[in-house]
Amino acid sequence: MTASLKLGIAGLGTVGSGVVRLIEENGTVLAERTGRPLVVSAVSARDRRKDRGLSLEGVRWYDDPLAMAAEEDLDIIVELVGGSDGIALDIVRTALEQGKSVVTANKAMMAHHGTELARLAESNQAALAYEAAVAGGIPAIKVLREGLAANQFVRIHGILNGTCNYILSTMRDTGREFGEVLAEAQKLGYAEADPSFDVDGIDAAHKLALLTALAFGTEVDFDSIQMEGIRSISSMDIAYAEELGYRIKLLGMARRKNGQIEQRVHPCMVPLDNPLSQVDGVFNAVLAEGDFSGPIMIEGAGAGEGPTASAVVADLIDIARGLKLPPFAVPADKLERAVPLESDAHFGAYFLRLLVVDRPGVIADIATALRDEEISVEALLQRGRAPGEAVPLVIVTHETGEAQVLRALNRIEELDSCLQEPRFIRIESS
Repeated sequence: MTASLKLGIAGLGTVGSGVVRLIEENGTVLAERTGRPLVVSAVSARDRRKDRGLSLEGVRWYDDPLAMAAEEDLDIIVELVGGSDGIALDIVRTALEQGKSVVTANKAMMAHHGTELARLAESNQAALAYEAAVAGGIPAIKVLREGLAANQFVRIHGILNGTCNYILSTMRDTGREFGEVLAEAQKLGYAEADPSFDVDGIDAAHKLALLTALAFGTEVDFDSIQMEGIRSISSMDIAYAEELGYRIKLLGMARRKNGQIEQRVHPCMVPLDNPLSQVDGVFNAVLAEGDFSGPIMIEGAGAGEGPTASAVVADLIDIARGLKLPPFAVPADKLERAVPLESDAHFGAYFLRLLVVDRPGVIADIATALRDEEISVEALLQRGRAPGEAVPLVIVTHETGEAQVLRALNRIEELDSCLQEPRFIRIESS
C-alpha cells in the first residue's frame, strides 16, 4: 500500500463533521478501494472549543484556514466553509496555486468562479472536484462527466432543491398554503431562517449553472439563468394542476437551441407520466438526455450530513486513485463562451390563472387578447357561478411563444374585470 493521502479540512459544520466521521468509520474500506489510506491531518474552523462529537486527537488545528491551505505537508484541501467569495474562495485559490488538489461542496463559489478555478487547477496540474456541490449524495457530476461521456446532451433538467420540493409536495398533500408550509419546513430544519436562496430559486440556479457547463462544454454562466421561485404558487394552482394531470415542481433546465444556451429555473407543470413528477419530499433528481443514451434519471437525497459527506469522499477516492479529470469534462481553455437564449424566446404550453368578475363578456374579452397574440386554447376551467363576484378562471394554452403570452397577460391585466395580476406557470413536456 502506498503512502497515505493527507487531508486538510476547512469547515467543520454538518458536512465537514460528516466527512471526518465517514473517513474514521470506513477508513479500512476506503484504503482497500484506493490502495492508500485517507488521513485527516489538519482541520480549520471558527470555534475549536465546540463539541462536534468527533475525536480530533493527533489532528493539527489551524485558526487560519489560509495557513492550512498553504501547508506543504498536505496533499488535498477540502473546502466546506461555504459562500461564493471571501475566505472560501481564498482557500481554494491558495491551494490550487500551490498545486494542491481541492475538493469542495461549495455550489455558490463554483457557480460564480468555476471557470476561473478550473483554469487555475489545470495550469497547476491539480484536481478540482465538486460532486457534493450538486444534488448532495446523487453522483450527478460523475454520471454526466464519465458515465454519459460518449453522448452529446440534448437537455438537462431536474429537481435541484429539496426545500422547494418538500414545500410543494406538502402543499399538494395537505392543501395548505405556501407560508404555512414554509414555516413548518423551517421548524423541521429543511429551510433556513432566511429561506430566500431556496424558495427564490438561487440555490437551484447555482447547481444548474454547473450542470450546464459540464453538459455543453461552456463556461459557467450563472448570470444568464432565468430565475423564478415558488413564493407565488398557491394551493389553488396545485389543485388545478392535479385535476389537469400535472404536478408542480421547481425545475432547473438547460438545453442548446440554435447555437444558444437556454438556462431556466422556475416552477413547472410536470405531466404525471414524467418521472420527475413522482419525486417528492426533500429528494432531488437529475434527468439527463443524451443523443445515444436517451433519458436517464438519478434520484436521491440532495442534502444532509451523510449524503453530502459521501459525495465529498467519493471525490477524494478518485484523487487517491490518480483520476484527475477536467472539472467541466473538457480542458478549461476549450470551454466555449455561452450565448444565452433570451428569456422570452421560450416556446411551450402555459397554465394561466386569472381572478375575474363573473359577468357576461369577460371570457370574450380574454379570448380577444389571446387571439390577437395568436395563442390557441387547449382547456378553460371555471368552477362555480357567482354573478358579479370574483371567480378564478384557468386557461391552458397550446404551445406558443413566451413573449406572446406575456403581451396577452399584460392586456388582460388592464381589463376592469381582472381583479389581480394574472399568474402563469410553464408546462413541461413529457
